[in-house]
Amino acid sequence: MNDSSIYPQLIEQAKSLIAGEPDLIANLANLSALIYHNLDDVNWAGFYLYKEEQLILGPFQGLPACIRIPMGKGVCGTAAQSNTIQRIDDVHAFPGHIACDAASESEIVIPIVVNDKLVGVLDIDSPKLSRFSAEDEAGLVAIVDALVAEIS
Repeated sequence: MNDSSIYPQLIEQAKSLIAGEPDLIANLANLSALIYHNLDDVNWAGFYLYKEEQLILGPFQGLPACIRIPMGKGVCGTAAQSNTIQRIDDVHAFPGHIACDAASESEIVIPIVVNDKLVGVLDIDSPKLSRFSAEDEAGLVAIVDALVAEIS
C-alpha cells in the first residue's frame, strides 16, 4: 500500500483526535498510536520531549526505547539541535546513530517547535531500508503542524 494515499485521511484523523485538547501528553499518546497503526513497515513511532537540555522519552508505540538522548547525538539529537528534519535511508550509515532497536534500518525525525522553542521531536523507525519518502515527510510534517497549531 502506498502510504502517501492515506495521508489526507491520516491528517484529518490527527486533527480530530487533538481538537480542543490542550494536554500535550494526551495528544502525543494518541498521535503516536495513530501513526504506528496506520503506516506500513514501521516498528516504532513516538515522541521525545526537550527537557533538561536533552531529549527525554515521551509517548510512543513499539518496543521499549532509549530514555535520554543528548542534543546532537543520533538522528533525534541531530534533528533537535539543528532544527532540521532528518530522513535517513540507512541508520547504520548515520554517524553516531543510537540503536535503541536493532531491527531499525531507516528513520525519520521531525522537530516540534512552538513559538521558536523546541518542544521535542516526532521519531519514526522502520525495519526497512529507505522506508520514508518525500510524501511521508510532507504528511508527517502536516501532522506535526496540526499538533503545533493545537498546543501553541
